[in-house]
Amino acid sequence: MGFRTGIVGLPNVGKSTLFNALTQSSGAQTANFPFCTIDPNIGEVPVPDQRLQELSKIASSKIILPTKMTFVDIAGLVRGASRGEGLGNKFLANIRECDAIIQVLRCFNDSEITHVSGKVDPIADADIIETELLLADMERVERKISSIEKKAHSGDKDLQKTMEIYEKTLKGISDGIPAREIKFENETISIVNSLQLLSAKPMLYVCNVSENEAASGNKFSDQVKELVDSKKAKMVIISAVIEDEISKLTDPNDASLFLEDLGLVEPGLNKIINSGYKLLNLQTFFTVGPKETRAWTIEKGSLAPEAAGKIHSDFEKGFIRAEIISHEDYVKHDGEIGAKEAGKMRIEGKSYLVQEGDIMHVLFNS
Repeated sequence: MGFRTGIVGLPNVGKSTLFNALTQSSGAQTANFPFCTIDPNIGEVPVPDQRLQELSKIASSKIILPTKMTFVDIAGLVRGASRGEGLGNKFLANIRECDAIIQVLRCFNDSEITHVSGKVDPIADADIIETELLLADMERVERKISSIEKKAHSGDKDLQKTMEIYEKTLKGISDGIPAREIKFENETISIVNSLQLLSAKPMLYVCNVSENEAASGNKFSDQVKELVDSKKAKMVIISAVIEDEISKLTDPNDASLFLEDLGLVEPGLNKIINSGYKLLNLQTFFTVGPKETRAWTIEKGSLAPEAAGKIHSDFEKGFIRAEIISHEDYVKHDGEIGAKEAGKMRIEGKSYLVQEGDIMHVLFNS
């Protein structure tokens, strides 16, 4: 759907194992040495949504089409990446192409899997990655300032305003504050976004623990929670090994029993996908009929014509109005006809803000 989430971390933290489990593939090579992943692996993953099943059943749809997210397994980063160390330049370029970041932190001990720093310390690992992103951003902002400085000082008011924003950004980053945590006025956000800063991207922390700690976490994940709470960020605890094993089970009942034995309610991958979805400020609307029940991804705050454009570009260009039924009303009244009879179908125009779970039928001029 065009939304890309990069999976990053130091070498040998379980990134590629997690990617393979997410995409139910073995496309990403896994091995016990740094830079096992060189070129990024890319996979589309369906977003788990139980509503699809009930909507499809009511409408007797022939097929179900979930919405998807794109995950990118990016080469492991090391200290000095911003100066080109390891695969630094390639790593940073790949992150720049993503909309959000999932940072995998090693929270398990295993003498057979080497750690590039020689010891397990997820807080230090997170600091390395954040520092490298900040250093790369500092260099980028400094170049931008140099490129407009002369014209800004000559009296160009627009460039003077841009310079102020650049300098505020540079000061924050230089003080160790990621761009995503710096407060900007709404009217200046577009200027900040034009910088395409790495530290501005939303980040989800994933603690990769051993199999017997997936349900409860451990002292390392507790440390990460303190870090995450201080940043008002989000984290998920998983065992990449468990997720990889679950992804290879073809029978859903076997997967459920396997999870139950481990004291888990759902796969950690579901948590990651749903957290990534929220991280990108996305929501879902549906189209439902006898042919198919389909989920569509839009950004929160999207207007009805923009949502219609996800279905087909002609729908946005020729948008007239949309017939809307909420998911709850569609289920409660057993489908479209029942919802209509109960007065639960609304006619909405171009200014309508699409809500989570809306079922939409678009009327348009061809």
